[in-house]
Amino acid sequence: MQSATPAALSTDEAAFYRANGYALPRRQVFGPDRFAALHAIFEEHLADKGDGLSDELDTPHFRDPRLLEFLLADEVLDLVEPLIGPDIALWSSHFLSKDPFTGKPTPWHEDSAYWKGRLSAYDRIVTVWLALTPSTRANGCVRVIPGTHSNGFSEYEATGRERFFATQIKGGVDETSAVDFELEPGECSLHDGRIIHGAGANTSPHRRTGYTMRYFSAATRVVPETNPGHRIWLARGRDVAGNAYETR
Repeated sequence: MQSATPAALSTDEAAFYRANGYALPRRQVFGPDRFAALHAIFEEHLADKGDGLSDELDTPHFRDPRLLEFLLADEVLDLVEPLIGPDIALWSSHFLSKDPFTGKPTPWHEDSAYWKGRLSAYDRIVTVWLALTPSTRANGCVRVIPGTHSNGFSEYEATGRERFFATQIKGGVDETSAVDFELEPGECSLHDGRIIHGAGANTSPHRRTGYTMRYFSAATRVVPETNPGHRIWLARGRDVAGNAYETR
C-alpha cells in the first residue's frame, strides 16, 4: 500500500489546539490505497448493519480487527502525540453516517459528558474525525464552539426524536462563534473530548460519513466498575495508570 505524507502536527498547530480545543490540519492522513481500504470496510459494515447496531456503528473495531491497522497507525498517532503526550491509549471508534436529506442533526454536547465517571480525568482525550466523504455545512459537518474545552460539564436535557442523541446541553449554546469542520475525503479534524460541538441535519443529496478515532493519555485510569465489556488498546508508549489492555 502507498504511504501518506507526514501528518504530524506542527508546534503552532498544537498550540492552537491547546488554546481553542480543536485543530484542522487540512491534509491527507492516509495514502490513497489505505484510505480506499478503510472506506471499503465502512461500506461492508453499513451493508451488514443489523438491528443490534446503532446508526453510529459503535466501536466497530471490537468486531473487526482490520480496523486496528488504521487506529494504531503512525499516521494517526503522530497527530495525537503532540496533544496528549507519548503514552497513548485507544479509547473508542465509531463510523458516523448521515443519510441524504434524512440525516438528523446532532445536538450540542460534550463527549466527556457521556463518559462521566468512566475515567479518572478528561483533560487529555482527543478525537480524530476522519472524513470518508465530503463533509460540508449542507450535509451536516461537525461544528465546535472554540475555547469551551475548559468549561467543565454542562447541564443536559432531553431532546426530541428528530435529534441524533437523546440529550443535549440545557438551554442551547451561543452559536455566534461556531466553527464548521468542512473537510474533503481523507482529511481530518481533531477536537478535545470536552469541547462543545454538534452538527446540523443533512439537507443535501450527499451522504456524510466519517470515522472517529478517540485516544486518551495512558496516564489516565479507566475505571473497571463503570466500563463493563469496554476494551482498550495501548497504542504507543507505556501504561502509566495500571489499565488492562487488549493484546494486538
